[in-house]
Amino acid sequence: MTPRRVIAFWAAVVGFLFLIEIAELTRLFTLPLLSALGNLISFIFALVFTTILALVGAVFIGIYISQRMQSAGGFTVFEEEMLRMRSDVQKLREDVAELRQSLEATSGPTEDDPTRREAR
Repeated sequence: MTPRRVIAFWAAVVGFLFLIEIAELTRLFTLPLLSALGNLISFIFALVFTTILALVGAVFIGIYISQRMQSAGGFTVFEEEMLRMRSDVQKLREDVAELRQSLEATSGPTEDDPTRREAR
């Protein structure tokens, strides 16, 4: 089965169960409690069926969560852009440091040079 069919099937099952729950809440159909408890086999079947569905759902949710946690996800687009910007800033710093060194080498320190300290 294709994933779309599986999703459609489970969406239909959940929708059907939702409609049954709405019918129960609006008292569209009622089943007396004594007749449900009186037929012990149908009560046990309903209890076991509900338990099995709950366990299967919990297993599938656990598989999905663990797969998402263990999958090797790459960087998001935002993180990639931030890494590019960081490398650009580092390159600009290196370029400015090279320019500063070349200017100091050609002209020597000036009076405006903040790195030069004078005793006053």
